Amino acid sequence: MMITTTEELASVCARMARAAFVTVDTEFLRETTFWPKLCVVQLADDEGPVVIDALAPGVDLAPLFDLMTDETCLKVFHSGRQDIEIFHHLSGHVPHPVFDTQVAAMVLGFGDSISYDQLVQRTTGVVLDKSSRFTDWSRRPLSDDQVTYAIADVTHLRDVYGKLSKDLEARGRAEWLVEEMETLTSPATYAAHPEDAWQRFRSRLRKPRDLAVMMELAAWRESEAQTRDVPRSRVLKDDALVEVATRAPRTVDALGGLRAFPRGYERSRAGQEILEAVARGLALDPASLPAIERERGGAGANPATVELLKVLLRMIAERNAVASKIIANVDDLEQIAADDDAGVPALSGWRRELFGEQALKLKAGTLALAIERGRVVTLERDPGEDGPLPAPKPRRNRGERRPEKVAAPSVD
Repeated sequence: MMITTTEELASVCARMARAAFVTVDTEFLRETTFWPKLCVVQLADDEGPVVIDALAPGVDLAPLFDLMTDETCLKVFHSGRQDIEIFHHLSGHVPHPVFDTQVAAMVLGFGDSISYDQLVQRTTGVVLDKSSRFTDWSRRPLSDDQVTYAIADVTHLRDVYGKLSKDLEARGRAEWLVEEMETLTSPATYAAHPEDAWQRFRSRLRKPRDLAVMMELAAWRESEAQTRDVPRSRVLKDDALVEVATRAPRTVDALGGLRAFPRGYERSRAGQEILEAVARGLALDPASLPAIERERGGAGANPATVELLKVLLRMIAERNAVASKIIANVDDLEQIAADDDAGVPALSGWRRELFGEQALKLKAGTLALAIERGRVVTLERDPGEDGPLPAPKPRRNRGERRPEKVAAPSVD
């Protein structure tokens, strides 16, 4: 069913609001804009799927936005962050409550960031036709193939949701997903603050002066891109931005002489604003600047400790059938290695229960790693204990599956 009028949309949204859950997907374009351009929205409930033409002349999407925030109806997405961002940008509200099947799949051990078609095949056995994935969704009329593709993205999602939600309950992990959805549905997750744009370049900055200038430059570019609704690279490419930050030109000629800077751009309005941003950055008090990101394995993080934490993470992830990426990444492990009170997700909530507590014990020397029958095992020991390690004691975490052999650690 194709929805092209506000009246049709209001009717179908009123119907779907009575359902326990609806599956949701969107098709959008972002190649030439800063903000995503919503083209199509797909919904499905017990009575079947609908395709909403978001570009239909005169259609008002208010009934759809009301459905997205209806607390009595669960909205099911797959990898829904960009979809949710679109709804937040257009309506000012974040969809809630939400269930993300990609996150649920990670919690249940389907691997890191599994795609929709792979998840459908693994949970239902259905092989999807993805040939229309990269079509132009802004062109009208939509083809039959596009409509068929769009409908498939929400019809099979119903079955995926049913299987994953039952598995979460059976394995006692439903509350884990609730924690993850709190972050996904927080308005702060989608707030676009130009003053934070410099953080995209943390790893490329080595000096306080470079950081100060980049903070002003990145904020200028972000504001310009948002105001003009163009991609950041259309305003100024990353390489040029980094070169300006590290060279800090003070004159038009110096700006125009930079290798990565667009020729002639220095004499435009934007060129003048860039020089003003450089001047503001140079005037910042170094004491007011945030700390420059350390090199991996640097300040306070013992490389050997980090490597042991990687092995522990891999072991726990595999034994409990949870994607290691959702528990912790390398940066998290380095912070834990340097600080027992590091403000990382792995040291709070279900992650701490599953991994964080053991990571701290490993650091403190009350937990050891050993090889038994070709697999990594953990051994409990008393603080300050010397001599040979005690015999391994089998241990299982909540929801843990039968142990498997652990391959060489690989953590992103």
